[in-house]
Amino acid sequence: MRALWLLPLGASLCAALAAQSAAAGGAGAPPNPPAQNALVERAGEAANGAAPAAASKPHDDTFVIGNDDVLAINVWKEPDISRSIPVRSDGKISLPLVGEVQAAGQTPAALEKEIAGKLKNYISEPEVTVMVQQVNSQKFNILGQVVRPGAYVIANSPTVLDAIALAGGFRDFAKQKSIYVLRQTATGETRLSFNYKEVVQGKNMAQNVKLQPRDTIIVP
Repeated sequence: MRALWLLPLGASLCAALAAQSAAAGGAGAPPNPPAQNALVERAGEAANGAAPAAASKPHDDTFVIGNDDVLAINVWKEPDISRSIPVRSDGKISLPLVGEVQAAGQTPAALEKEIAGKLKNYISEPEVTVMVQQVNSQKFNILGQVVRPGAYVIANSPTVLDAIALAGGFRDFAKQKSIYVLRQTATGETRLSFNYKEVVQGKNMAQNVKLQPRDTIIVP
């Protein structure tokens, strides 16, 4: 009888010791690194069919989409709708299920809301992201005694000196001390003088301003 009574006691004691050993081993194990935890969470979201949390999109509320800009439009889980698309000369874009949408004159955030609103007729809670992939609508003009006068896309914050270089430099009889920039402001047109001779000598560098959309550089 005593041996039979000890059997369950011995089994219980072994189970308790095994549990204690496992707990001690787990306490000594290093925690999963953050990157691994993030991957596990993302895998869980994918397995559940849930969309990952949308990353913060640093929309510039002051940027307005214009003609010829290239937009990257992404609709979550809808590869047939998602695409890179240029804004047409009439300011519109065309998407499957959405049809034509006026893009020029809107901010990316406003365009997201409009596209999402049109997709609600076909998709439950559509998630739309609009990013400006390439800016072609913001241009400046350079006219007069340069090799290649015309309109140029503003990229990488060009200055007056950069614009002259883009236009191929001066023609033979350019008045390099009498260049000026015509700038449209809320109060009208402003004229900014630019003396090339001074700037290349490192003098009065403040006149080498960064160009803004619709600036016109005149090289007499």
